[in-house]
Amino acid sequence: MSKRKNVLLIVVDQWRGDTLPMLGHPLIKTPNIAALAAEGVTFARHYTQAVPCGPARASLLTGLYMMNHRAVQNTIPLDARHTNVAKEARKKGYDPAIVGYTTTTPDPREVAAEDPRFKVLGDLMDGWRPVGSWGLKMEAYFSWVAANGYKLPDNPWDIWLPQDLAPGEIGATRKPSRIPAELSDTVWFTDRGLDYIRGANKKPWFLHLGYWRPHPPFAAPAPYHDMFDPADCPPPVRAASVEEEAKQHPMLRFYLESVKRKSFFENGEGLGADMDEGEVRQMRASYYGLMEEIDVHLGRVFQHLKDSGQWDDTLIILTCDHGEQLGDHHLLGKLGYFDGSFHIPMIVRDPDASANGTRGQIVRQFTESVDLMPTVLEWIGQDCPRACDGHSLLPFLRDGGAPDTWRREVHYEFDFRNVFYSKPEEPLGLTMDQCALAVVQDENWKYVHFAALPPLLFDLKSDPGQFHNLAEDPAHAATVRDYAQRMLNWRLTHAERTLTGYAATPEGLMLRL
Repeated sequence: MSKRKNVLLIVVDQWRGDTLPMLGHPLIKTPNIAALAAEGVTFARHYTQAVPCGPARASLLTGLYMMNHRAVQNTIPLDARHTNVAKEARKKGYDPAIVGYTTTTPDPREVAAEDPRFKVLGDLMDGWRPVGSWGLKMEAYFSWVAANGYKLPDNPWDIWLPQDLAPGEIGATRKPSRIPAELSDTVWFTDRGLDYIRGANKKPWFLHLGYWRPHPPFAAPAPYHDMFDPADCPPPVRAASVEEEAKQHPMLRFYLESVKRKSFFENGEGLGADMDEGEVRQMRASYYGLMEEIDVHLGRVFQHLKDSGQWDDTLIILTCDHGEQLGDHHLLGKLGYFDGSFHIPMIVRDPDASANGTRGQIVRQFTESVDLMPTVLEWIGQDCPRACDGHSLLPFLRDGGAPDTWRREVHYEFDFRNVFYSKPEEPLGLTMDQCALAVVQDENWKYVHFAALPPLLFDLKSDPGQFHNLAEDPAHAATVRDYAQRMLNWRLTHAERTLTGYAATPEGLMLRL
């Protein structure tokens, strides 16, 4: 490599795409992220291809739609034959390192059934060199906390319980978590990332810097727990009652009746759907505080790059695996088909002088998580595999406009088969492979197709909150047909194509790109 070109890929967890100051959020400041956006480009309509974490990160890092990589849920293996951005970067001489996790379950044809990775939600994707993995059950982080003098409880996760927990106090609270801010997981991830960058010396480096936050438990350490007044937080976008919400679709009813608060609060009891508006606002205040904490520590990373003279040698991408319902539609978590789960942040700062004309711009065209891999590979000068479903974002950064052929709609998927912590199949009367939905969404309409349940159609102009299903209305039959055909066209165009560019000819093997 003649010129030093570093890549810093920052991947936060469960961060909604609408919670960025440059996109008009009324409370969140995140000044370091805002400063990064002022020197880069913010993609306002950026969507993950799948939820939850495992399939989302599979799409993010392989550049494949879920229908192609088929790691369709947490705990479902990723086929070992698929390449990823780290493996491809190795062809250019990089040794991609990772702080964090990818929630990847290994291919059971490649490893023994007794492998301990089959007893957790997922581990690290092949191709990355771990420089800050917290282990299969956060043991590295908890060990670091104890080594810094904090006495861990018998259940280490209790560090995220609120301080001075009152009798009967459950779920969302304004109290800080028990762990002090200087020992938070956000500090641990940041320190591991800085250790790696300092040790990279003068060779080009590629770091996936992952953060667990603002993933639940939704309890922030002091002083971040009290940065926002719950009364100032936006109210949830939801129907007047859980029962009214549940009428929209059988799958939605299942999650309203099964998602428990304990998955989001260490002291949670009962269903997430039963949270009143005050609790939702408090949850949002804690969630925003966790975001501000990440911003403070990203400031440390950015300042080190500047102080060490690496700021203008480094491509910086900040993105996420998936979003969070955060009480919208009476839901918690990342699931279903609503934008809160699928709309995610994407900010890219290209240090090259050719990007000077686009700094601070906001792109409104649809972009997708599969666009990450071709963007990074083009920037480092490595060819992108034909199988990749995404497209490089560099034209937006250097030309300031979308290519004429750029997508005019976005696609994403959700597989809701049984896993050990959620079992929709029996209540819905579906087989494992029937538990699937796919979405096509543009400026005007959102169509949700289910493998074995009724479809949904929303008019996004008149019903941006997506409360009124028009799929069964005869007046909209033509729209349903049109968007179903668009989805079929999408699937036909993007069917797995690793080898379909090759062909035998009388002159020998031919390759079309």
